[in-house]
Amino acid sequence: MQTAFTSQTTPRVPLSLRIGFLICIVIALAVVIRRVIALAHPSQSGPPQMANLDAVFASHASLTLAHIIPAMLFVLLVPLFYFGRFANAAWLKFSLYALGAIVGFTAYAMSTDAVGGWIEHSAVLFFNTFFLYSLVRSFLYFRKSDPILQRRWMTRAIVVLLGIATTRPVMGVFFATSPITHLQPNQFFGIAFWIGFSINTIVVELWLRRRESQFDPERMATHPSS
Repeated sequence: MQTAFTSQTTPRVPLSLRIGFLICIVIALAVVIRRVIALAHPSQSGPPQMANLDAVFASHASLTLAHIIPAMLFVLLVPLFYFGRFANAAWLKFSLYALGAIVGFTAYAMSTDAVGGWIEHSAVLFFNTFFLYSLVRSFLYFRKSDPILQRRWMTRAIVVLLGIATTRPVMGVFFATSPITHLQPNQFFGIAFWIGFSINTIVVELWLRRRESQFDPERMATHPSS
């Protein structure tokens, strides 16, 4: 993994995490593309559950597009933040901050009509707030010219946002078992959100804490909340 940062700033990432990271990016992009197609060309031939979900998003299509298009651009820029010669580019960081802010605030608006009811709404409030908090912390460290903490907090924000990709396999399990459990999307969407976003948040936090203690003990002592 080659970047413009030093090895202390970007310690080696385990292969399993890199694979999971790339899978999340692919799933997130596929979700956006599928939603855009569904909005542009509604289909009534699919399973009733999917048709009902498509109808929910179509009922506020403008807000949906205002949320998912910036999210897609954000995800497309994420690899540049970690790989290649653009890692230090100011335009890239400002683009991520701007797009992230749009995604975060439109997520609040989207959650007011959550498919999964109050459980999904609570998950969005919790993780979206943490996403925006991480984004702001990263921006503040960027302004302070502290690339290590700027990068760590941006990584937290990125992985939380990619939690939406992790929810998809979880939802797939619920859909596949619905003939047995008789659970409908409005009953399991919120649970899937909590599971998917929690997995991403916990994994990245454990990894960051482990790397911080191993590679930067002095900073951990002076910045215990980093």
